[in-house]
Amino acid sequence: MRRVRVGVDTGGTFTDFVFQSGERLRVFKLPSTPADPSLAIMEGLRRVADETGARLSEIEVVHGTTVGTNALLQRRGARTALVTTKGFEDVLEIGRQARPALYDLNAQKSAPLVPGELRFGVRERVTADGNVLEELSEDDLSSLVKKLKRARVESIAVSLIFSFVHPEHERRIARALAELNVPLSISHKLLPEYREYERTSTITINAYLQPLMGAYLNRLRKHAPSLRVMQSSGGSISARNAALEPVRTILSGPSGGVVGALRASRAINLHRIITFDMGGTSTDVALCDERGMRMTSEATVSGLPVAVPVMDIHTVGAGGGSIARVDEGGSLRVGPESAGASPGPACYGHSLLPTVTDAHAVLNHFGGAGLLGGEFKLDEERARLALSNLAEEMSRAAERRVNVIEAALGVLKVVSVNMERALRAISVERGYDPREFALIPFGGAGGLHAVELARALRIPRVILPAEPGALSATGCLAADVVKDRSRTVMMEARGDFSERLQKAFREMERDARQSLRREGFPENRQRHERKLAARYKGQSFELEINWSREGSVSEKFHRAHLARYGYAQSSNMVEIVSARLRSSGLVEQLKMKRSRKLQKSFARTHDHASVHFSSKPTRAALYCREDLAPGARLRSPSILIEYSATTLIPEGASARADEFGNIIIEP
Repeated sequence: MRRVRVGVDTGGTFTDFVFQSGERLRVFKLPSTPADPSLAIMEGLRRVADETGARLSEIEVVHGTTVGTNALLQRRGARTALVTTKGFEDVLEIGRQARPALYDLNAQKSAPLVPGELRFGVRERVTADGNVLEELSEDDLSSLVKKLKRARVESIAVSLIFSFVHPEHERRIARALAELNVPLSISHKLLPEYREYERTSTITINAYLQPLMGAYLNRLRKHAPSLRVMQSSGGSISARNAALEPVRTILSGPSGGVVGALRASRAINLHRIITFDMGGTSTDVALCDERGMRMTSEATVSGLPVAVPVMDIHTVGAGGGSIARVDEGGSLRVGPESAGASPGPACYGHSLLPTVTDAHAVLNHFGGAGLLGGEFKLDEERARLALSNLAEEMSRAAERRVNVIEAALGVLKVVSVNMERALRAISVERGYDPREFALIPFGGAGGLHAVELARALRIPRVILPAEPGALSATGCLAADVVKDRSRTVMMEARGDFSERLQKAFREMERDARQSLRREGFPENRQRHERKLAARYKGQSFELEINWSREGSVSEKFHRAHLARYGYAQSSNMVEIVSARLRSSGLVEQLKMKRSRKLQKSFARTHDHASVHFSSKPTRAALYCREDLAPGARLRSPSILIEYSATTLIPEGASARADEFGNIIIEP
């Protein structure tokens, strides 16, 4: 029997499932189980098994998870120790000179993941070129093991000075600590690059998350042995590797959405997109151009640097479950606190928390259809009561009567400003003109705000992909298996540097090819991309450029510097800091059906509803997406209803269905 492949994305409110059934993708959602996300996943996989006739052992699962992210944000990781070179125990505390809030006299730094009493220094020292100044002694190793035993730690991070050029001391420490039988994170294995603070922070985060992620993935693997996990870099890895290197999964869920959006946009030959993923708890935005997804090795999560490759995704605490309140100054605030899946928005029937979803319900933006194609009925009266309570608070603060409609419109306006700010951060503030891009909204709530945000940023087109509410799960299913490797080389771009680089890449590529073959990818289903992190000599930070033996590295870097910063210094020496290899095992591509026959008439409306786009109600057409023929046009104002999402098309916008099942909206 053919193996069944399932994409699973765990969100704050719903867990999404996508699987191939015959010629089309099947989608369904289940309420998330925040206390143990695996419970909702197993329920969904049993449903897939029932529908396909497959056994759980025959189901290949690719999972986008927020377990590691949430543990880091909420500081719920393991009791972790740090082993480093003596004298460098406080590198996590000292950090960098850069201040995140320059003019805030009361700014508080995030507490390090490892407290002072669990940071251990060992006597050893290696120079920047790999020479041993002070050898690691057996007595020091023996003493270290005894101290860690007494500390009763659950995980250990090992990060010595310049271990990326001389890893032997870290290897000896790892062998000595093996008897403690706790997870080890060793810096020269995970991140053999310079920058002591960022490397140590990354290794510590990995150790902090290892026990939690390992236990979670092991529970899932008992029922679904063929399990892969999405990485923050847009590719998947085996559950075993994810348990060993959980720091690579910190943006696991959001990265699946970007992969899904790229798949949809490439099918219609669209290469400049801004992705807009609005779920129940947060909104994630990213920008992709002709080079594809933008990557960074300088991400910060919860105030902590993460130096492994991650997608350049900007996140704000604005989702359908974001709670609205009036603050002490009398201003309306929305988020970042969220009602989540439990108790959920008021309209879910278990709370009286006024949320963004409740505001939409009060304004009848769901057209009375509820969620999940009508399976999930909304308690609109309860939503109205929650917003009425908020309206009373707003009335007292404003010293005038605020009605429930005004309160709901205010909630949407505030949350839209938060999301607009996020979109500007990844476009305008980085030198990109939003007018040259298309906006791709997804997530359960993306379509409710997309057109208004496109208008605010003057984005000319909104592309609503098929099954937008489950696009992150679709992206998980479409993602290749990816192995990222890097090595600090520190060489000037002159003389015989090309041969030295070639040697470094050959060694990394040999390991990557073997690893991918072990996971079932022969040579003809592998792709290896070589990149360099380079800078002008004397600079502090690098730019990433593609590398091949053809063409001048210096010229490529000058062009990249000009594009990024608006100038280039062609007389300056270019220094190559690191060699980076991205190796992919190419998975079977999901099929996208294309219709050759397009109709040009208006689609038949399903119904009409009285809807508030402003303080005055207006009559809006209701359309069921499954009824739309390719090429069909939609009237505005209207509401597009489907199983995984709801989309608002306000007055003045034009919309049509294309041959791939996307909805093209011109705001």
